[in-house]
Amino acid sequence: MTDRGVSNRVARIEPQQIRRLFDLAGEHDADDLVHLEVGEPDFHTPEHVVDAAVTAAREGRTNYTPNAGIGALRQAIADRLRGRDIDAEPDRVVVTTGGVEALYLTLLTVTDPGDEVVVPTPAWPNPLSQARLANAVPVEVPLSSSDGFAFDADRVIDAITDRTGAVVLTSPSNPTGRVFDVSAMERVVEAAVSHDSYVIADEVYHELTYERSQPSLAAVTKYPERVVTIDSCSKTYAMTGWRVGWLSGSESVTAAATKIHESTTSCVNTPAQYAALAALTGSDGPVREMKAAFERRRDVVVERIHELPTVSMTPPEGAFYAFVDVSALPGSSLEVAERLLFEYDVVAAPGSAFGDAGEGYLRFSFANDLERIELGLDRFEQMVETET
Repeated sequence: MTDRGVSNRVARIEPQQIRRLFDLAGEHDADDLVHLEVGEPDFHTPEHVVDAAVTAAREGRTNYTPNAGIGALRQAIADRLRGRDIDAEPDRVVVTTGGVEALYLTLLTVTDPGDEVVVPTPAWPNPLSQARLANAVPVEVPLSSSDGFAFDADRVIDAITDRTGAVVLTSPSNPTGRVFDVSAMERVVEAAVSHDSYVIADEVYHELTYERSQPSLAAVTKYPERVVTIDSCSKTYAMTGWRVGWLSGSESVTAAATKIHESTTSCVNTPAQYAALAALTGSDGPVREMKAAFERRRDVVVERIHELPTVSMTPPEGAFYAFVDVSALPGSSLEVAERLLFEYDVVAAPGSAFGDAGEGYLRFSFANDLERIELGLDRFEQMVETET
């Protein structure tokens, strides 16, 4: 038998620098390593959510569910979306294995091989990799660092052509924490529709905004049938490991996505679906507490960074990331991140992991205990003072 090797589509996935830092941190022999690279809440899943999963398992609710998810959960998701003024129905919701699968199923549904997927950067790298897996062509649209990577609709619209299958907009942004202007995003939807393409609204950080909330894109556009909304329990409810997300869109999109879902993972873990149901329908007290903690930490990070010479940042309006300009320090962002790890025992994500526009930046996550954040920033301050 001839060894054909791996598929070309797998070979097209760029190596993730964030994963490289994870691996290096695991190999680094340090007694007191400060982790500021992790993109997940440091809180425990709320107790009533855990209890719901345990009860479901003990009561024997451990069989397959409908491919698109249990009816009660899809109803709860539709209710949540209608609370955001999205015209959603349970039969137009697909429960997925996290927001990552929701995004991938959507790309497989709305793009054909050779289509282009437009992504404004800096951006979470998975949509770019997933586009390649779908045999589509990722198109990065660099936003300008001069205005803190504010969303620039004109740049994105200029990249949309008849070859565009989808535009992916993540707001609040990972890694910058910027909240995109919804009227500007609506202009992108109009441009996408004029080229017979879709807009994928990744709203997994929707509940984690600070000074101003953000309307959902599907709620304000004149073309909601061309917007697919992605969300999950991961960030809002500290449920990253439970792997429950969803997509919502037109009947044609969700029906097609369900067919693909059936052929890949069949359905989401059943007790986890009941946990998600409890999260969506139970007390939001834990969510409010977590958001308040993130906001306090954000304020500390902003103050500390602004006190340092030669480095700077635009205050994040959402999510739990600080995107810090370290271009005055020697070397690439990856080299800066490696020195910070090996010489100062702090792990941060290099900006280049989020596209070429992120070069010269580090992403610090403030999803960590405030004492650990302060310690990490103390060490980063030592590095800045030493190298500039």
